Amino acid sequence: MRNRLFSIPGERKSAHLELVFSLSARQETRAVAARPPQAGWRVAFANIIPLLALLLVAGCQSGNNHSAGASAPQTNPPEAAAAKPSAAASPATAPAPATTPTPAAIPAPPAAPVAAAPVRIKAGLFSPITDSDGNSWLPDQGFADGETVERPDLPISNTKSPKIYQAERYSMTAFSYPLPNGKYVVKLHFAETFEGITGPGERVFSFNVQGQGFKDFDVWAKTGGAQRAYIETVNVEVTDGKLHISFTPQVENPEINGIEILPQ
Repeated sequence: MRNRLFSIPGERKSAHLELVFSLSARQETRAVAARPPQAGWRVAFANIIPLLALLLVAGCQSGNNHSAGASAPQTNPPEAAAAKPSAAASPATAPAPATTPTPAAIPAPPAAPVAAAPVRIKAGLFSPITDSDGNSWLPDQGFADGETVERPDLPISNTKSPKIYQAERYSMTAFSYPLPNGKYVVKLHFAETFEGITGPGERVFSFNVQGQGFKDFDVWAKTGGAQRAYIETVNVEVTDGKLHISFTPQVENPEINGIEILPQ
């Protein structure tokens, strides 16, 4: 019976022990009644000792079963384990590429001023001409007022380019021409070609070139006679983007045959 008792599971062992104790008690009662009174307590004690041993063994077995259930390791569910990725599994972050500092822009040097081109204007003629040196002359322009006249067959001395003096503008009061600011050489071309003037003092006028005045100008007196070329040269500085020339009559009307504007 003892071997069969140890093989019974813990949940049913207590109930089985109670049944064993009940049967043993009944048997013990019968045996005591049949034995002499002197030997009854010895027999009872001898029967109790095995029962106590059985109870002690059963208690140990039950305690071991409870300890095993309490100390069973708890395992994390797969979801929890998967929720904590290993630091070693994290992909390594690639280092940012090194940037090369952009050099500061070097300011471009200021552009060189554009040199003004020479300007030649043929007064009194409305078509361009080319002089004996190959220079091109623009048609009459820039005058505020006045009249023009041509004398294409009239001989002119004291020049290699008589065409410059075979037409004129007269009775004008002002001339202007747009130019870049700067210094220029202005050449004014004159010749007395009007048949009504026969000597000095018969045509006298004044003019002013960019602030420089010429008073009592007499073409005949300057050239020494009729149909002779004369050039008056003036150095000027343009500061307002234009060349200005004014004419003031004194005797007869002012006249001019050509104007050259040459940058210095």
